[in-house]
Order: sequence, then structure tokens, then C-alpha cells
Amino acid sequence: MSWALAIHGGAGGMTREHLPRATDTGARAALAEALRAGETVLAAGGAALDAVEAAVKVLEDDPHFNAGRGAALSYEGVAELDAAIMHGATRAAGAVAGVTATRHPVTLARTVMEHSPHVLLGGAGAEAFALEHGIEPATQDWLVLPERREQLAIMRAAKGGAFDVEMKFGTVGAVARDVHGHLAAATSTGGVTGKRWGRIGDSPLIGAGTYADDRACAVSATGSGEYFIRTACGHEIAARIRLGGEDAATATRGVLAEIVAMGGTGGIIVMPRAGAPIWSLATKGMYRGRISDGTPVEVAIYADE
Repeated sequence: MSWALAIHGGAGGMTREHLPRATDTGARAALAEALRAGETVLAAGGAALDAVEAAVKVLEDDPHFNAGRGAALSYEGVAELDAAIMHGATRAAGAVAGVTATRHPVTLARTVMEHSPHVLLGGAGAEAFALEHGIEPATQDWLVLPERREQLAIMRAAKGGAFDVEMKFGTVGAVARDVHGHLAAATSTGGVTGKRWGRIGDSPLIGAGTYADDRACAVSATGSGEYFIRTACGHEIAARIRLGGEDAATATRGVLAEIVAMGGTGGIIVMPRAGAPIWSLATKGMYRGRISDGTPVEVAIYADE
């Protein structure tokens, strides 16, 4: 079985005309670095689960994306982080929501999967679990960047308190297949700018923004989270493949079309049981990349790439 990896760094209104050259260059470099981190694992015969965690950790540390350092801020100006990870062979999964003091929420999510009887921990409980298990902490001073505070101030002034559903700065994620044929998916996010009342999106919800099943595919999504939740996006794609007999590309386009018809937008990366990873987007751009055994790194941002 050939190994493969795909990643995303969020979908939104990125165009060549409006994205600064430095942002374009920096985001591409970060995507390539994340792919190399996952490739190092997979090319050595390592597990898909290790590869998606390694790739997502790189993106969580890079302020070009909305996860970990540089995450979007809540209405109160706090970085509230969500993440999930899932193992396709066993369908074991772990997730966290609303954590505010963890450097790598994806690693905390994996620790929940491997060292607790639960799937999803939130808020203070997730923070206590992180401390008990020695997960690397991070302060809000490290997580929050000045430009995110500026974005929040602009949004609050312009939209009268409504959160930013346009997702201009997006969630990160990875899907992988290892040489043993096992699949994995991981997603991490700061949510949407100006979110309130402890809002939780699709990223940490298994079957919505994150899903992996060796019988079908692995999925990580980014975009208007409420719509990805309502369609059970990840599970729906897998069900179309496993039960409906659709190929991965057809299933992914079909579910994204449903999301768009409902009023949502975004993008999806999918790793099938065999063959090349795919992506589909309903936005002007999506930070994305992929690599497979024997093929070079491919990185893209705009819809026409």
C-alpha cells in the first residue's frame, strides 16, 4: 500500500489580488513544512495517526493559520481552541473544545483518545486533564497576536457584534494513509472571530469536521462550521463511499454541494482507502497541500491552482 498525506490551512476569500505577497509566501512555506513533517513519519513506515498529528502541530505553531498561535479570538478577546483526531482502523477518537492554555490542542486530543475513557472534553475539564498528563502549556500572551486583536475590533465595529462566518482565516487539518493501509484524520482551530457563549464548531465533533474509517476514507473540513455539523459532513462522505458505492471525489463534491445549498461555504480534504488524496472547495481559495509516495510536494492556495 502506498502512503499519502493531505493538509489544509483553511478556506475563504483568498485571491491573488488581495492576499499580500508575504502572506502567500509564508503560508506556502508553512504548508510545505507540515507536509515534510508528515512525510518523515510515513516514508519511514510510520503510522497515519502519527503523521496527521505531526503535520497539524506544525500548522498550530504557525501564525498564518487559525489554530494554536495566531488563532481567531472570541468576542471577549480570548483564544479558545478546539481540536480532534481519529484513527481509522479502530475508529478511536479524541477531541477537546474551548481550551485556552495548550500549545498543541491536537496532541491534547490524542491524549484524550489514548488515556481517557471519553471522546470529547471541554473547557476547564480539558485544561485540568492537560495538566494531569503533562501536555505542553501556552499562555494567552503567546497564543494571541496583535493582528487578531485588530481583526476582532474591526469585526465588532462593523458587524455590531455578529461573529465572522466568512472564515477568512481558517482551521487546519490533515488526513493520511500509511503503508499498512490505515487512515487517520486530525483538525485544529480557533473557531470564528467574535464567537460567543462558548460556541463550538465542527472541528472537534467526530463525524462533522473530523472523521476516519479504514472502510471508506479520512476527512478534515474547514469553513462554516454550523453547516458542516448539520450535514454530519465527515460521516456523510464516508457513508456515501462505504454504503452508496460512490468514489471519494463524487461523495465529497456531493456533500459540499449540500452545504452550499444550505447557505454554508468551505473546503474539504479526503484520503480514500486507495489512490491519491483529494480536495474540494466552494470558496475563492483554500490553503492546501498533498504528497504521496513517489510524488512531489504540491501546495496551493487559490481555487484555480
